[in-house]
Amino acid sequence: MKRILVSGGAGFIGSHLCTRLVNEGNRVICIDNLFTGSKENVEQLMGNPLFELIEHDVINPFWTDVDEIYNLACPASPIHYQYDAIKTAKTAVFGTYHMLGLAKRNKARILQASTSEVYGDPISHPQQEKDWGNVNPVGLRSCYDEGKRCAEALCMDYYRQHKVQIKIIRIFNTYGPNMLPNDGRVISNFVVQALQNKDITIYGDGQQTRSFQYIDDLIEGMVRMMATEDDFTGPINLGNPGEFSMLELANMVLELTGSKSKIIFQPLPHDDPRQRKPDITLAKSKLDWEPIVHLEDGLVKVIEYFRGVLSK
Repeated sequence: MKRILVSGGAGFIGSHLCTRLVNEGNRVICIDNLFTGSKENVEQLMGNPLFELIEHDVINPFWTDVDEIYNLACPASPIHYQYDAIKTAKTAVFGTYHMLGLAKRNKARILQASTSEVYGDPISHPQQEKDWGNVNPVGLRSCYDEGKRCAEALCMDYYRQHKVQIKIIRIFNTYGPNMLPNDGRVISNFVVQALQNKDITIYGDGQQTRSFQYIDDLIEGMVRMMATEDDFTGPINLGNPGEFSMLELANMVLELTGSKSKIIFQPLPHDDPRQRKPDITLAKSKLDWEPIVHLEDGLVKVIEYFRGVLSK
């Protein structure tokens, strides 16, 4: 039995990861400051002797005995990470620093949840791990984008200087149950607006593209990445290479919900990337992984989830 720490474990992604790890028979310690996470996300695990939830902010040090660490702590949607930009940057940098220190002390493996946002508004398409990115260091999104880039740098320096076993993943747009209805991400926005028969808001002309992976696919990739050989650090892209415009996504949501909503257009947010699509060649090679859930199938599950949330 492994002792595994999941920071940000009560959040959208973290709650699914905790469930997977507990179901595999691991002892899971979930720490979360509950800013974007929720006890409701892990309520099915409460009372399980293999699971422990501790309210803690990774900006402050945390000590325990662990074999593995998944560092997910950081608000990941623009609405939440721009709410307190300084706190976001501190979470990304100081939080990673503290988790790396814990990994060093325990001689534990640590998986750093980085993001496709390190590529910024990409110069090349699709995005490959060798790309250095095109990020505005002084923009409204830089607290998150540059915070995550700094976190990757810290990870690699701990690997080079202290031989800590590092695993870096770059997560592309992910969706599924336990998303917050007001988190500002495009799928939750569109689905909630459609279910309430409100106008569906598209920013820009709707031709900008994104790629969407279902949460189960991401969790599988994360677990496989943690199990790779010691000298493989990544970074590695985890995402679905299927590419859809915002207009295509909106029309798909309208069709699946049977909504009477109308599509309206608003100005594009500051530094919003035009394209986002992962090259997952490395994930296929090193992890024998690729997503298997098609967007339409995943959307059906998310729509069912949000119907339940909105009916409460």
